[in-house]
Amino acid sequence: MSEQPQLPGPQEMRASNTDRERFAKVLHDAMAEGRLTVTELEERLDQVYAARTFGELEPLVRDLPNQQLVAYQSPLPQPAPATHPTRVGGRGTSSSAIAIMSGSERKGPWTVPPTFNAVALMGGVEIDLTQATFEAQETTIQAFALMGGIEITVPPDVTVYVTGSGFMGGFGNSVRTQGPPGSPVVRITGMAIMGGVDVSPTKTPKKKHKDIEEG
Repeated sequence: MSEQPQLPGPQEMRASNTDRERFAKVLHDAMAEGRLTVTELEERLDQVYAARTFGELEPLVRDLPNQQLVAYQSPLPQPAPATHPTRVGGRGTSSSAIAIMSGSERKGPWTVPPTFNAVALMGGVEIDLTQATFEAQETTIQAFALMGGIEITVPPDVTVYVTGSGFMGGFGNSVRTQGPPGSPVVRITGMAIMGGVDVSPTKTPKKKHKDIEEG
């Protein structure tokens, strides 16, 4: 009888984008607590996003607390999420917004690729997802602000997860993070150094009140 193929161990299991974001959050928290320098954080983040397996990810947080948050867990089978045809589909029309001592914006009808980079260096970036569609069901926006600001506007029918950190700056989130079942997922990560990244909901237009004439 032929031997059954041996299943890969936890160290050999392939890491998903969600797994990498969990490891990145542990690193961001460690930097905010003074356990890592900015340079060390950048070096480890490069390795996190290049890692293919848990065996490559785990050494990057071995000397940090909260390792239980990123321990490998055998995934349970789940039904494929339903997609929103009005939100998901098409090819990305822009992969980045960069403002260096200037301004940059992405708004109106546009298609967001699976990974979008926003960089504000002594400048301002505005990203409005109100009328946007998404190339994939899950999108990652990597935001980096250095003495600048990035504003990200998110509609209520999109699920949002914010894992960015601030160093002498702010990484704010004022949106409802859970959209309806099957909604597109947007993960916003990165860092604000002496600057700010603000994630806020789409503003509802104010209704105009008509004067009532008395007869």
